[in-house]
Amino acid sequence: MFIQTEETPNPLTLKFLPGRTVLGAGTADFPSVGAAEGKSPLATTLFDIDGVGGVFLGPDFITVTKRPEADWPVMKPAILGAIMEHFTANRPVVIQHTDNSSQASEEDDPVVSQIKELLDTRVRPAVAMDGGDIQFHGFEKGVVYLTMKGSCSGCPSSSATLKAGIENMLRHYIPEVTEVRPVY
Repeated sequence: MFIQTEETPNPLTLKFLPGRTVLGAGTADFPSVGAAEGKSPLATTLFDIDGVGGVFLGPDFITVTKRPEADWPVMKPAILGAIMEHFTANRPVVIQHTDNSSQASEEDDPVVSQIKELLDTRVRPAVAMDGGDIQFHGFEKGVVYLTMKGSCSGCPSSSATLKAGIENMLRHYIPEVTEVRPVY
């Protein structure tokens, strides 16, 4: 098994591509070992590695966030070994999976449906390339509330991505949108 590694715009995260399906669809975010316990054997194993501060699972990638004092050259071989051993043993990636996608539902109003459609078709693929995801929280009085996840969470350029990228795009296509605000 060959696992590729990619840098992300966030210096605290690396994206690992095992060359096989991780979740298939959707994402799962584990910002702490407590969030992973009982839900993801893979994430729990990764948290056993000294320096791991967060694990984010995507359709075909794993993003690992390190604590600021940790060192990638020390951690990376252990992470690669843990991922390889996990998939070689055919253990489940998650036990309980909640999809963070923002699929439009029938009860959404037309503006919310448009917002979710644009997030799913234009934004989510772009942030996934950097090892992250975006979660829709709501739309109220012209303001769209979003959370950046994975490598995008805490990334130095995430506020620029929200304002200059996502906000400008949503305002262009949906006149009712006046602003995008992060939810932490």
